[in-house]
Amino acid sequence: MKYTGCVQGKDAEISLEREGMRLGDRFLDFADVASLRPIDHRVHVRTLDGEAIEVSMLGFSFDGFWEELNGLFGDRCMEALFADEQPLMVAEGEYEAPREKGRAKLILLPDAVCILPPTTGAVRVPLCFTEELRLDGYLLHLATASGDRYTVGRMGYDTKPFAERARAAADAVKKARAAAIKPFALLEPFTVKGLFRTAQPEHHWQAAFGEGVCAVELFTDEDAATYLYRFSESGATFQRRLEEAMEAVGSNREIIYRSEAQIAEKPLWRMAVRLSPSVAFLRARSDGRLIHTENHDKRLREYLA
Repeated sequence: MKYTGCVQGKDAEISLEREGMRLGDRFLDFADVASLRPIDHRVHVRTLDGEAIEVSMLGFSFDGFWEELNGLFGDRCMEALFADEQPLMVAEGEYEAPREKGRAKLILLPDAVCILPPTTGAVRVPLCFTEELRLDGYLLHLATASGDRYTVGRMGYDTKPFAERARAAADAVKKARAAAIKPFALLEPFTVKGLFRTAQPEHHWQAAFGEGVCAVELFTDEDAATYLYRFSESGATFQRRLEEAMEAVGSNREIIYRSEAQIAEKPLWRMAVRLSPSVAFLRARSDGRLIHTENHDKRLREYLA
């Protein structure tokens, strides 16, 4: 929708679009936004490079402008988190995450809890990795196997139903993943297997470990290659982050192996890597890949040795 107001004190036509906002002659992609804050009928926008932009003089359109802007930004975050399933429940409430806390839109999906503040703190918490889902008063505490902890709550009458549905969804998704991965046989020299998204039970991955190195094979409909990683953490730590990264990308596996230059070219990919610490973790440890040629097995075993 188009609005008339001021940008940095100068009259401008402002339009809100799916991927960002047009401020006069300038387009600002949501991938470059660090935060959005409504203060005294002005919207303060801060970009990732530290620029401060003020949108003002919206008149009676301010409430509609902020609601639409916040909604579109949240939708773009969901797109970057590859969270495209139909929500089981949507609420507004408080949250606390490893990086920040505040108020946000809270969305329960069949396989995740999504927290959508008007900042770079949007997060998708996969229910398949939760080890704790505990309702304490008005707060639901979530803890993952890798040690990340989140709290959501104070949603009014929605708090208890949200917690109950989250626990039921977590139980269902864990059972579905276990049943889906069971039929896939491990192929030498791979010793670990896992799914991407629960809704894609026909696709999986397998990993083989050496001393500080890991090779990962993706069993999908795409061209075959083995992805190599070198790490200094413990094998258990790397494996947990690997499992989280593979689940995070779902069918969008390109962001695991594309170059930094290729990621930079696509705003959604940039946003996706930034919003998923496990994907950033995995990318930072990339050590190349092996194409499936006639000497593939030999080169793979040499790498793992």
